[in-house]
Amino acid sequence: MGEPQAILVPLNRSAIFLVVTVHEGGEDGVRDLLADVTGLTRSVGFRVPADRLTCVTSIGSAAWDRLFGGPRPAALHPFEELRGDRHCAPATPGDLLFHLTAATTAACFELAGKLVERLSGFAEIVDHTVGFGYFEQRDLLGFVDGTENPTGAAAYSAALVGAEDPDFAGGSYVIVQKYLHAMADWRALSVGEQERVIGRTKLDDFELADQAPDSHVAMNSLTDAAGVARQILRANMPFGDVATGEYGTYYIAYAADPDVTETMLRRMFLGTDGAAAGHDRILDFSTAVTGTLFFTPPVEFLDNPPPPADVVPAPSAPARVADGSLGIGSLR
Repeated sequence: MGEPQAILVPLNRSAIFLVVTVHEGGEDGVRDLLADVTGLTRSVGFRVPADRLTCVTSIGSAAWDRLFGGPRPAALHPFEELRGDRHCAPATPGDLLFHLTAATTAACFELAGKLVERLSGFAEIVDHTVGFGYFEQRDLLGFVDGTENPTGAAAYSAALVGAEDPDFAGGSYVIVQKYLHAMADWRALSVGEQERVIGRTKLDDFELADQAPDSHVAMNSLTDAAGVARQILRANMPFGDVATGEYGTYYIAYAADPDVTETMLRRMFLGTDGAAAGHDRILDFSTAVTGTLFFTPPVEFLDNPPPPADVVPAPSAPARVADGSLGIGSLR
C-alpha cells in the first residue's frame, strides 16, 4: 500500500478548503505544483511545528484525464446531482481540492497563499472556505459532529483503498459539500425537537433510543448484507460570516469506496422506505449549495505525478555518484 496523505491524523482546530478549476492549457503548471505540495507544506510547517500543518490534495474525474496518463482510480467519477421531492444536492465545478488543517489559521493561511500564487494563470479558485473548531467539537447547530467516526484499524479500512485497486492502494475518495443553515428556523425548535431531527441528545451527545427513521443518524447508518457497518471518515468543520449571516457546515467525507458516502447522500435526499418525510429532516434546516467528488492519491503518486497520456517520458540520466562527506561533489 502506498503512503496515505494526512487523512487519518487527528482533527485540527483550523482548516481552509480550496476548490479549484484548471484552465485549458494550465495542466503543466498545475502538475508542477502538485509535485511540490509536499515540500511547500513541509517548509511552512517547519516554522510552526506545534501547529501540525497538513495539506491533503485531491483530483476530480475530468481533471484526472487532463493531467495524467496511465491507469485511473477504479471508482473515480463526477459527483451526481441528487434531486428529491423537496431538497437537492447540486453538483458543482471542481478539478482540485486542497484540504488544509492546522492548530491555528495562520499556518493554513500561509500555505494557502503559496498554493494560490503557484496556481496563478493556470487555475481558478471557485470556492474558498475557512473552517474553525467550535465548542466541544460541535457544529453551529449545537450538536457534537463526528462522534461515529471510525478509529484505528477501522478508520484505515473505511477511508483507504486497498488491494481491490492495487495501483491506487493508500488513496481515498472524498466528497465535499457546503451546507448553509437556516439558523432562525433551527433556533425556533425546542431542544427536544432538535434532538429528534438529529437523533442524538444535544447536551451529552448520546444516541436516542427511540430513533425516528428520518433522523440524521438513522439516514446515515448503513450496514452491509452481513450486518457490518459501512463507514466513512468525516472531517467536517463549521464556517460562518457574522456580517452576512451566513452560517454552515463544510461536509468532507473520505472513503475507500465512494458508493458508501453516495448511498448515505441518496438516503438523505431521496429518502428510504421507512422515512415518512422522504428525506433526512436535517435538510429542512440545512441546504447543500455545492457538491464535488475527488480522488486523493497516495503520497508517492502526488510527489511524482505521471505525465499526460500524449507525452512520452524522456529516458532517465544515469545517477551520479557523490563521494563528498555530505553527499555533495567528489573527493577525487
